[in-house]
Amino acid sequence: MEHWTVEDYKEFNNKVTKKTKYRANKTSVDGHTFDSKKEAEYYCDLKMRLQANDIKGFCLQPIFMLAPGLRYKPDFIVFNNDNTTEVIDVKGYKTKEYIAKKKVFEEKYNLKITEIN
Repeated sequence: MEHWTVEDYKEFNNKVTKKTKYRANKTSVDGHTFDSKKEAEYYCDLKMRLQANDIKGFCLQPIFMLAPGLRYKPDFIVFNNDNTTEVIDVKGYKTKEYIAKKKVFEEKYNLKITEIN
């Protein structure tokens, strides 16, 4: 039977890549850490749209209070040139919690959430 030293175990453990709950990989761009590569790519698209004057601006992860102690944090809010606003959530998987918060948010704020799959 082979015995490992503490250093051998640490080295082995560092090489093992742990899968995330929904198989998304955190990705950092411009000092912001996004929950998935898809979310980071959408951020980059928004930056290009802003530079091209296709949109007025956007906001990362704004917080909306749904009820005392209950909040919803979409991935982005996009401010369009026609003065409309889009609430964007990049989704790979819809949890029961998200579905419930989405319903409450849309009723309370009278805004639709655009889901990017």
